[in-house]
Amino acid sequence: MTVAEESIDVEKVRAETPGIKNRIHLNNAGAALQPQRVVDAVISHIRLEAEIGGYEAEESNHDKIEQLYARIAKLINCQPEEIAFIENATRAWDMAFYSLSLKKGDVILTGYNEYASNYIAFLQRCKKTGAEIRVVPNDDSGQLDVDAMKSMIDERVKLIAITHVATNGGLVNPAAAIGQVAKKHGILYLLDACQSVGQMTIDTKELNCDMLSATGRKYLRGPRGTGFLYVRKETAKNIEPIFLDLHSAQWSSDNTFEVRDDARKFENWEQNFAGKLGLATAVDYLLDVGVVAVQKRVFALAALFRKNLAALNGVTVGDNGKVQCGITTFYSDKVEASELVRLLAERGINTTYTTAFGTRLDMVARKLPSMVRASVHYYNTEDEILKFCAELKSILESV
Repeated sequence: MTVAEESIDVEKVRAETPGIKNRIHLNNAGAALQPQRVVDAVISHIRLEAEIGGYEAEESNHDKIEQLYARIAKLINCQPEEIAFIENATRAWDMAFYSLSLKKGDVILTGYNEYASNYIAFLQRCKKTGAEIRVVPNDDSGQLDVDAMKSMIDERVKLIAITHVATNGGLVNPAAAIGQVAKKHGILYLLDACQSVGQMTIDTKELNCDMLSATGRKYLRGPRGTGFLYVRKETAKNIEPIFLDLHSAQWSSDNTFEVRDDARKFENWEQNFAGKLGLATAVDYLLDVGVVAVQKRVFALAALFRKNLAALNGVTVGDNGKVQCGITTFYSDKVEASELVRLLAERGINTTYTTAFGTRLDMVARKLPSMVRASVHYYNTEDEILKFCAELKSILESV
């Protein structure tokens, strides 16, 4: 069976994706192309705000907007009250992490593939509290070594914080196995699922994570400026958000307040309601297409991509790990990555590049230069991958 014969009606989803008419879009791990119905949902709500007022538009579309919580809950197998709408994945992650109590001597376990924003937050909190960071080594495949992590756990470990899918390659960390260890030892587990939600099945029950952050703009195909935070009900009861307002808490008397008891206590009152409606629409679209089918197609397209890239002279594929997803990275000694991205863009192909700026520990350890990152989605085709490789070959042969 070829990739094109998967169960997704590729022609239909391409017809419903305006952006594919203009370029070959292989920057889905940056921001995927939105389906037309997502665009329509956002624009129609903004128009309604202009016509009748912002508060009034929110009230008019209240029921549709509120569906977001149930849709995300269905997508990741949790309860609607365990979901908070946050403006982006980094802020969602921050709201979880910065609300946790850490003190001198406490230990955070993380991995070599941790994203820069998260690691900077670790460093800041450790500087202020005296907590410590311990980095779990990778196994021979490049993924986090779960057995090594087990050996590093003691009574000082208060948090395990892992990036599920590395921003600089196709690696998928063994998040469920990590969750089993965290659950066994009663350690809080924060999972950055920014690059995984939308391209693969995510089940919070199987992952055993206490908290999970995600974005709308990447594989969910939603609007920019949207994201969400999952917080397990039992975990949320024991955490007070670092920020509160009249949405997350109630001013119950002159000198007292009461914090909400669901995940929405991590939200604030003012929200991007057009974006929220667009994200709900995007999740609906994904559920209609089918997450299992999406994962199967995305992973197969990426495998085909890596195979064709590896066959090109002067190209080195930078991906590692036992399980690899829709993100593919590579570099060439002939042309620097940012220049390759520019030259590909001139040929109507969207990519980006990744450097140690985003994943310092991993790229320095593997002595990797900056790399081109080309990330597929289910609306991409085999022909687009072959066209990409042909254009790349032409560029490299011309220098």
